[in-house]
Amino acid sequence: MTTPVTWWWVRHGPTHAKNMVGWRDLPADLSDTDALARLSNHLPDEAAVISSDLIRASATADAIGGERPRLPHHPDLREFHFGDWDGLGWQEVSARDPELSRAFWETPGDHVAPGGESWNQLAARVSGVVDGLNAAGHRHIIAVAHFGVILTQIARAGGMSAYDALGHKIDNLSVTQLHWDGAAWSVEAINHLP
Repeated sequence: MTTPVTWWWVRHGPTHAKNMVGWRDLPADLSDTDALARLSNHLPDEAAVISSDLIRASATADAIGGERPRLPHHPDLREFHFGDWDGLGWQEVSARDPELSRAFWETPGDHVAPGGESWNQLAARVSGVVDGLNAAGHRHIIAVAHFGVILTQIARAGGMSAYDALGHKIDNLSVTQLHWDGAAWSVEAINHLP
């Protein structure tokens, strides 16, 4: 019998970057201790905590983890690998690769960022981590990750297209709650700010 699992997806603290940030290891601004305390208090005490191995996610997880059991950071929970686009502004990406950049966001799926990855590749690596942890016996999992990572799981749980999922706003330090009952997914909350 499969144990039901509730996932509490948390987007890391803000980096204040004004350009595309994928695998670049920028730190998060965790100076809003009141927001971090509200977030930690909103999350279940019995949850296991996991994060991406990028510092903005792992440091956020450490800041809200409290006494909760901490699982090792996981590289497959990293943000989109934007490859050559990482660090560029949206207009720079559009000027450099006008057709590809438009297709990447408007018809996400197999379009690959130069030197990076596609939506489908991101979704597959994140879903592999989720499926493994769903079988591990945890009832609640707090996963501190990134915008794209969280959207792949909203699409999966909500049975929606990648394009529709990309329409959701995911704020820094927000909570998206998804539930796996052992057979099917349900979406409990998206972008909740405690």
